[in-house]
Amino acid sequence: MILVALTLFIWGIQTASAQTWGIKTNALYDATRTVNIGTEFALGKKWTLDVSGNYNGWNAGSRCEKMKHFMVQPELRYWTCDVFNGHFFALHAMGGGYNISNVRFPFFTRKFDDGNRYEGWFVGAGVGYGYSWVLGKRWNLEAEIGAGYAYSPYDSYECLECRRSLDSGTRHYWGITKAAISLIYFLKSLVSR
Repeated sequence: MILVALTLFIWGIQTASAQTWGIKTNALYDATRTVNIGTEFALGKKWTLDVSGNYNGWNAGSRCEKMKHFMVQPELRYWTCDVFNGHFFALHAMGGGYNISNVRFPFFTRKFDDGNRYEGWFVGAGVGYGYSWVLGKRWNLEAEIGAGYAYSPYDSYECLECRRSLDSGTRHYWGITKAAISLIYFLKSLVSR
């Protein structure tokens, strides 16, 4: 709901004659059955604002595997050439919540496959680099990687069904904060495209 409100607000303040607006989906999130959508607006000749959100409310496999989470990630991008074409550098923020157990992530130092369930929330920020390929007048393919910091208080539980808390803690994570291979469809195109 917040993502929709933010999208409508930003869309409303854009000048219609010189701006571009696109919607996107991240194929890496799609591969984990995470519902995701993003939108990106041109703010000028070199700047865009990207806002994405994702949600996974399903068990990962068996009843003992969970990867439930939600996240909102706004990002300000600087393009080295034209917006939506070529190299860009980014500054992003993120926030969300999670309920995870018995899932292994290759790039996290925290193990979630120890039989316990972890529930918490997180906020963070990072920097990124990406590249966007123009596929046609209304289509682009984009790849991005980002790294940064996330602060995450959590509670751990002995099993999935019982609510007996093992401990509480705070995690300070430094590492990959964004990975995307996105397909973008432009709803409004620049005249020069």
